[in-house]
Parts: sequence; structure tokens; C-alpha cells
Amino acid sequence: MAKMQANQMRPGMVIEFEGQRYTILKQNIMIPGKGAAVIQVEMRNIKTGAKKDQRWRTSDTVERLTTEDKEYVYSYTDGDNLVLMDPETYEQISVPKEILGDRLPFLQENMTVSLRLIEGEPVSMELPETVTLTVTEADPVVKGQTAASSYKPAVLENGVRTMVPPFITAGERIVVRTTDGSYVERAKG
Repeated sequence: MAKMQANQMRPGMVIEFEGQRYTILKQNIMIPGKGAAVIQVEMRNIKTGAKKDQRWRTSDTVERLTTEDKEYVYSYTDGDNLVLMDPETYEQISVPKEILGDRLPFLQENMTVSLRLIEGEPVSMELPETVTLTVTEADPVVKGQTAASSYKPAVLENGVRTMVPPFITAGERIVVRTTDGSYVERAKG
């Protein structure tokens, strides 16, 4: 941890405040008519996800935490943990499954993921933006529907339900977003 002046805070930095860790989202310096400038900061609690607005004087100091984003390769799941491997050192690291929340089904073997570490402790994990999955079930198209408006329900091989265009059938491979499982395109090749 390192102390820094409040006016040095920038979006993306992580600070410790009142015993909690926060990611800085936005920061504005407000100069009132009289008196010292004030820093208005919007920040998100890393554990709870709750947003908080906080004001500091420019002369105040805050505790900045060191963050590191590092790429790992997903190896396997061990109970409630995901085992990741450092592609450079082959060292393994174990992180709780909850770190991914509802994106967990999109994690695939040997997938490269980005892990954010704060003071060496994993706090969040990013997946690639899209993955390719096989459609295991797709509803038949209802006659009379216009193709433009009618996405139909489908189930992917990872159990996630999504909406696909009418021409997609079971057995096809499609590209979906890992954030919400939404359809991007038919997989090529």
C-alpha cells in the first residue's frame, strides 16, 4: 500500500477506504467559490459491488493499493475453486468460482483469462469477449413470424439459454458474448 494525495486518484485505481477496497470509477475536482478545492469521487466497493460517492479535500491522502492484471490459462475446477496456470512459469493458482458469477458457464478448458490481483489477491476475472458453443436445442420457427423480429429460444451446450435467429438449428456452432450469452454470429468453419 502507498499513500497518495486525493487529487492523484484516477479511474481504474484501487484504494482502501474505511477498511474496504474500492475501484475508482469517476473523479471530478470541484472548485467552490471560497475555500479549498474538493474532489468528488464515484467508486465501487470491490466486495459488494455497491457504488459510493465520496468527497476529499485535495490535500487529503488516500491509501492506494497495487493492482496487477495478469493472464492465466484455465486448467480445471477443483470443488468450489478454479485452477489457473501461469503460462510463463506453469505455476498454478486457485481462485473461488464466485469470482465469475453468472459468467461461469462460459469458462472453457485452456481458455486464456485475465485475472486482476490487488496486493497479490485475486479480485476479478475477465473472460474473452466471445466464445463459440454448440446449440443443443433450438425451438422450431413459428409460421408467420417475420424473420427480422423473431429471435427464438435456444439452449447452448453449457446449459445457458439464449435467443438465436430463426435460421439457427440444433447442432450448429455459434459465437456468443460471455457477458450475457447473447448471439453474435454463426461460427465460421
